[in-house]
Amino acid sequence: MAALFVSDLHLDAIRPRVDEQFLKFLAGEARDADALYVLGDLFESWVGDDCPAGSQDAIVAGLAALTAAGVPCFVMHGNRDFLLGDDFCARTGARLLPDPTLLTLYGERVLVMHGDALCSDDAAYQRLRATVRDREWQRRFLALPRAARETLAGAARHGSRAHTATLGEVISDVSPASVALALRGAGCSVLLHGHTHRPAIHTFEVDGRPCTRIVLGDWFTQGSVLRWDASGPELKFLPR
Repeated sequence: MAALFVSDLHLDAIRPRVDEQFLKFLAGEARDADALYVLGDLFESWVGDDCPAGSQDAIVAGLAALTAAGVPCFVMHGNRDFLLGDDFCARTGARLLPDPTLLTLYGERVLVMHGDALCSDDAAYQRLRATVRDREWQRRFLALPRAARETLAGAARHGSRAHTATLGEVISDVSPASVALALRGAGCSVLLHGHTHRPAIHTFEVDGRPCTRIVLGDWFTQGSVLRWDASGPELKFLPR
């Protein structure tokens, strides 16, 4: 038995093969897990819990089948689906996981995050993040007609891609200083996150203490899954 971690699936009707791969994963490997953790950006866009659109219904049903089979599922907000709410949880049986969260996995303390808060060198993005995570902003946005929300979300995705294209590799990645600050605050030596779409396991030191940073990959390039059992973590890729 193992805990499974995924992130940045960006599920969307325009990528049906990714939806199919994830549904197969939910009905297969995930059924044998101690728990499934989704560390943000499960969906490419989520404009509210009122009536998931199109292929999102199939994903909701797949998660509901997983939790009905007795596998706990935890979902963290990402930068694309930060409006996932209580109705989503009621329909899927999943539980929302605060960002960040400190877990104990088979005796190891692990700090898990989506990862966007660690990209602190991108000041423009951090200002936007603070705005859209504000409860009053979200209340006003969710009060708009669904069609208007979808239009605004599409424009935001286009703007995000344009902004990312102007950034260098260093600015768009996590800040080492922010990583060190997060680990110090959590009092642990292992950090697990997604967001950057750069799957890898990094070793480094914080204040002379050996530390590890594990990065999950996205699912539209390849299926990236972290399996963590009593022997430790294993980062693997699912075949297309």
